[in-house]
Amino acid sequence: MDWEALIVSYLLGFVLLNILLVLMAYMTWFERRLVAFFQDRIGPNRTGPFGLLQPIADGVKLISKEDIVPANADRLIFLVAPLLSFVLAPLGALVVPFGDSITLFGRQINLYVIDINVATLYFLAVGSMGVYGIILGGYASGNRYSLLGALRSTAQVISYELVLGLSLVGIFILTGSLSLVEILRAQQRTLILGGLELPNWFILSQPLAFVLFLIAAVAETNRAPFDLPEAETELIAGYFTEYSGFRFSFYFLAEYINMIVVSLIAATLFLGGIDGPFIDGIWWLVAKAFIFLFFYVWLRATLPRFRYDQLMGLAWKVLLPLALINIGVTGLVRLWGIGAL
Repeated sequence: MDWEALIVSYLLGFVLLNILLVLMAYMTWFERRLVAFFQDRIGPNRTGPFGLLQPIADGVKLISKEDIVPANADRLIFLVAPLLSFVLAPLGALVVPFGDSITLFGRQINLYVIDINVATLYFLAVGSMGVYGIILGGYASGNRYSLLGALRSTAQVISYELVLGLSLVGIFILTGSLSLVEILRAQQRTLILGGLELPNWFILSQPLAFVLFLIAAVAETNRAPFDLPEAETELIAGYFTEYSGFRFSFYFLAEYINMIVVSLIAATLFLGGIDGPFIDGIWWLVAKAFIFLFFYVWLRATLPRFRYDQLMGLAWKVLLPLALINIGVTGLVRLWGIGAL
């Protein structure tokens, strides 16, 4: 066993997880400021310059609030469930390639924590496991509204996880790999079309898959207009109705970490990740992920919440057939040798 490589991977993972925690805190500030702009309001601006210390103030406030456990709750599961969602949320980022490699202290260090040949399946698996925190939290609360929110989340994740996975099959067919590093390298090649040199980003060859992935990712992260498990107009607050204090914030912050991770994955799968004009670099990945995060907030400020039957109908009657059609067309194109990598 290469102990040095293992230690480097642990250090990279530790640094990445801490960066995600900081970004998660300031994603809440970014969303509040952006939604305020859309709604012609000011947003947080009192705590620090431009309200930049607001996430710290919110953290102090949540820590100081009383942690209440309902009398009818299953105490152990009630306490563990939000922690489960919070711990699983950042794990998907461990397979994101942030670059090729750098030389540090005479040793070549890869700019990703780990590269596994089924990295995309790993991301999908970790994402689907995160819903267990929601299900267990809703079940353990001893509240019918919480239980309804948990059941909604179960059906939603099963439906849109299927669409999310099938939307990526076209990329797997074109690259012949499920590794995010290999998928990134495939997009760094130049595509010659009619004498023009174009980036080989999969948003160009898989536009339908990109749209399907985008819609399914929003639903997977329980964001508006697909935030049915926490629909306050019908379920008070859904699965986290009975949670308070810092334990409530675990659910809240896990959602924002999931948004960041999904944005990084989407930028890597469809927009070439670190690939960009002039010179490749992590700043291109950050800029592309920021576009997805902006889109998340824009959706919240624009669209009303779907009805539950509309949510399920969209997945099974529209998105799933389109995903299967995309797989069939991509398979035929690959078979005929058109656009082969």
